[in-house]
Amino acid sequence: MPRALNAMDVPAHSASSMPEPFKETLGPYEGRALGDHFDLTQFGVNLEILPPKSRSALRHFHSQSDEFVLILEGELTLVTDEGETHLTSGMCAGFNAGSNNGHHLINKSNAHSTFLVVGARMPDDKITYPDDDFQWLTAESGSWYAARKDGTKY
Repeated sequence: MPRALNAMDVPAHSASSMPEPFKETLGPYEGRALGDHFDLTQFGVNLEILPPKSRSALRHFHSQSDEFVLILEGELTLVTDEGETHLTSGMCAGFNAGSNNGHHLINKSNAHSTFLVVGARMPDDKITYPDDDFQWLTAESGSWYAARKDGTKY
């Protein structure tokens, strides 16, 4: 396995694991799991590209994992409990595990935006979506599954 590569050579994925009706509300998305390519286990690194009018995710927070975002190109709107913050190339944002402050990025511009996401990979992490009847939970096997807030699987 090479120790260095062009990030754009890592195969792209979409938000296909998100169940409907949520997947449709996000719009187009392209992500590259850079950390997975290098078999990183303690933190994830993703290069993400959002076309105009798309969202990075539903507004969410993590119970166990910190998350960091760096805007590489373009402009995005960060939405948190405090409201909206305009982010441009070179700006970054961080989210503490367990803060219960939901966040996501929206591309309100007319151009693609590219950003890097770094997050801890903590066992038993739970991702909560405060505005939606949705959460990601970890099974005993360690795999993720989509569930309603009452715990029933989608």
